[in-house]
Amino acid sequence: MRLLYGSSLSRPLLDRRRLLVGSAALGASACVSSPGNSGTAPHPSGSASVPVPSGKSQLGVALLGLGNYSETRLAPALTKTTHCALRGIVTGTPAKIPVWQERYGIADRNVYDYASLPNIANNSEIDVVYVVVPTSLHAQYSIAAAEAGKHVWCEKPMAMTADECQRMIDACRANRVSLSIGYRMQHEPNTRTVIQMGRDKPYGAIRSVRAVAADHMGGEPSWRMVRAMGGGALYDMGVYTINAIRYATSEEPVRVLRARQWADRPELFREVDESTEYELELPSGITAYGKASRFKPENVLRVEAQNGWYQLEPMQSYEGVKGQTSDGKALDQPIDNQQARQMDDEALAILEGRPPVVPGEEGLRDIRILQAIQQAAQSDSTVSL
Repeated sequence: MRLLYGSSLSRPLLDRRRLLVGSAALGASACVSSPGNSGTAPHPSGSASVPVPSGKSQLGVALLGLGNYSETRLAPALTKTTHCALRGIVTGTPAKIPVWQERYGIADRNVYDYASLPNIANNSEIDVVYVVVPTSLHAQYSIAAAEAGKHVWCEKPMAMTADECQRMIDACRANRVSLSIGYRMQHEPNTRTVIQMGRDKPYGAIRSVRAVAADHMGGEPSWRMVRAMGGGALYDMGVYTINAIRYATSEEPVRVLRARQWADRPELFREVDESTEYELELPSGITAYGKASRFKPENVLRVEAQNGWYQLEPMQSYEGVKGQTSDGKALDQPIDNQQARQMDDEALAILEGRPPVVPGEEGLRDIRILQAIQQAAQSDSTVSL
């Protein structure tokens, strides 16, 4: 095993309560008011308004990037949605165009490459551009879509840095378009139950949280092994665990206590982490443990509370998310398609003039924490948020 950054985490550290030191730098989401009679909705940041599409009951979506996730998840999901539909594509691979046109009935006028993307501004059939390219390109194309006047849905992680995230938010605000990040789990019903439990504390005060998102990645070449493109376990899987810790506790972390990054297969993961684990301190004084890995599968979110526990296992798979509680309750509300639910929820928010379910600020908070975890691992020290 090759240690990239940091030192081994001590399990006893996970079980000790800590006194709160310092204050949280990451605030809660800004409150937004209900849309009035003006036909506009407040931007999630509360400083601008987003026009409600006139006379539409369904939004046209263009997928920007036709890789595996678009091909196997998003496009099929868009055939199941009610409030949005696949109307366009943006691709740098001409050979894919006839295949997608035949499969989904996409008109020639709704096909773009990356250079012609600005022309989408003149296309009234496209309301939303869903950015599904490597993380290093998220900011560039989200901003381009916003400047074309289209609502933006962007896959997670939101961007490479917090600065890029903020520029995306600013561009969408300036162009009065909605920005949502593709956190499908926040739309999944069992996860939403856990989110509510994090707010209501039905088992009393939370004592600890453990979030692990890990699978086994084969040796085939992938941009996820390239540092400059946003590769590595922390970017790829770690945002699930960071976001889960936040929504499971309704708290914003104040400190990265320690972190380490390593590769069990350094011949494959030559420049990025194959695994990352970290500990976060929360304002209540509890410690949360997170791990992301592409080496050994594990998928769980477990919350230990004063009067019991509850968990999701698996906690972020495409299908079959389910859980249980210490008093025998099942968290097993079925859902047909997570991506369809996600896109319908966000489309309906636009159509009804409401803020997105998962706004850009949510992605920004996670990237700030992610960067602090990287810093803690590299410096082998505590990093305040």
